[in-house]
Amino acid sequence: MRSPFVNPSPSPSRSPLRFTPASSPMRHTLSESLVEENIDRAESLIAKWDLSRHSPSSSSSSLYRDCRPEAKQFLKSVRDLQAAMHFFVKQDSASDKLVRPQSLMQTAMKRLEKEFYLILSTNRQYLDHESVSARSSSVSEGYEDDSEDDLNFAGDGSESAGTPERASSSATVMADLKAIADCMISSGYGKECVKVYKIVRKSVVDEALYLLGLDRTLTHSQIQKMDSEALEKRIKCWLRSVKFAVTTVFYGERILCDHVFASSLPIRESCFGEITRENAIALFGFAESVGKCKKSPEKMFRSLDLYEAIANLWPEIESIFSYDSSSAVRSQAVNALVRLSDAARLMLADFEVAIQKDGSKAAVPGGGVHPLTRYVMNYLNLLADYSEILSDIVADWPVEAAVPDLGSDTSPISARLAWLVLVLLCKINAKAERYKDVALSYLFLANNLQYVVGKARQSRLRYLLGEEWVAKQEAKVKQYAANYEKMGWSKVLASLPEARPAAAEMPVDHAKDTFRRFNAAFEETYKKQAGWVVADPKLRDEMKVSLAKKLLPTYREFYEKHAAPLRRDTFREGIVSFAPDDLGNYLSDLFHGPEGSGSFSSGHSSSSSTGSSKKGRSH
Repeated sequence: MRSPFVNPSPSPSRSPLRFTPASSPMRHTLSESLVEENIDRAESLIAKWDLSRHSPSSSSSSLYRDCRPEAKQFLKSVRDLQAAMHFFVKQDSASDKLVRPQSLMQTAMKRLEKEFYLILSTNRQYLDHESVSARSSSVSEGYEDDSEDDLNFAGDGSESAGTPERASSSATVMADLKAIADCMISSGYGKECVKVYKIVRKSVVDEALYLLGLDRTLTHSQIQKMDSEALEKRIKCWLRSVKFAVTTVFYGERILCDHVFASSLPIRESCFGEITRENAIALFGFAESVGKCKKSPEKMFRSLDLYEAIANLWPEIESIFSYDSSSAVRSQAVNALVRLSDAARLMLADFEVAIQKDGSKAAVPGGGVHPLTRYVMNYLNLLADYSEILSDIVADWPVEAAVPDLGSDTSPISARLAWLVLVLLCKINAKAERYKDVALSYLFLANNLQYVVGKARQSRLRYLLGEEWVAKQEAKVKQYAANYEKMGWSKVLASLPEARPAAAEMPVDHAKDTFRRFNAAFEETYKKQAGWVVADPKLRDEMKVSLAKKLLPTYREFYEKHAAPLRRDTFREGIVSFAPDDLGNYLSDLFHGPEGSGSFSSGHSSSSSTGSSKKGRSH
């Protein structure tokens, strides 16, 4: 019996095959068979969607629209063809077996090129810039590109990007485009893919900017020749549209381009540059052209609006147009900022010269606020609203001389605005010399400086110039008012006698003379000043109160002591023309200008504020 533990010797006829190197062609043939099978399967599907075949399923239908499951298989077939060609090339680069897969590859690429075009052109509602911008965060995570990590800010259109269903459709369309682009690029047909993409997407960008009212065909010469009204309309349209154009249109285009061509940095850089460069340069070129237009102080604020818009958008501009191929766009935006900044500085300098050269010679009636003061302060108030922008513009443009009344730690923009106020006040001081009456010149100075202070307190100038500056100007207003009072009412105040001891009696004739001097001085002063004006209500009341405090108590005391003995002579000789209350009424009517002051009634005596005396108004 043969032991079961003893291995029987195999018969020669059943000996196992021993593979030698000569057997390798058998394995190679097996691999080739598998490749051929993959080519056969690919041919079956690719032929079905061959554009050269006149069948409903090929020429007029869409693979991605009508048969999405086959679309995925179609891309796999292309990858199988790629693998087959690599296999045959490795065997023999001149092999006839390459002809068939190469032919199928060309057929497949024509179909994918058409599908790429159809998806781009028929799904524009899902590829609009707002929808793409809204899903920027998720899109940016779909590819790796360390150099573009700064593209993570949200576009303005996120609120109106649509429903979740719309967002899902947008994501699907973008994924389809990316899949086709990846396939065509890896197959060596990236040029055809990129050509289609550029044509379609550039037309989308052109249309988007056109609908915003932005005309990229405008030349610098045309802008220069525009009348003010037409240019103003263009600027308003630009200001309304530029933020959306940058943060939604260009940003959305950047996101879409980077997603679709995530597999190739050079391709997405080239695509984005060619699609957006011309429009972006035209967009910022318009602002630069406006900066080159004829300058005038009135055009300052539009220049600042344009500067502010670009400056605020600069982080987005720098990020969206970060590619080297977009450097011209960044340069154009910078050039626009430089040109607008230069224009603003030039207009500020021209504004200063215009103040200094103001040629109005007529004195303002009644010593009121000069039109130059109103114009300059309203202009400076508007400039103060642009203080942040102007801070950048004048940062390297210091005031040549020291500005009085400012604190030690003063910003360039504060110094510049304070300097312009100083230029104005110097001009107002010169205009004050045109008044022949010194008191009126001081009233003119008080009125104008008070207007300056009031405007400063009501605007951002208060914070730019500082409380210290404002307080010092208010002190000067009070000094001007005191000087007016001293020069304008000194004769009236001097006509009243100094306080006498209670026991001292004034002779009757002396009292009569005092009343007569006072009457004449008061009548003369009042008539002269009846048309004078104090524009600011608070200052007006303060000046009336100050006058009344200096005049009425002394006059009332004198009146009460000496008017009664002279009463019988009052009507006959007109010795006592004013009761104390009469004076108060007259003073109450001061500083309202020609229209506010009533007629002066002289030559009537009264023992009270009634009778023939002038009726005052309440203030």
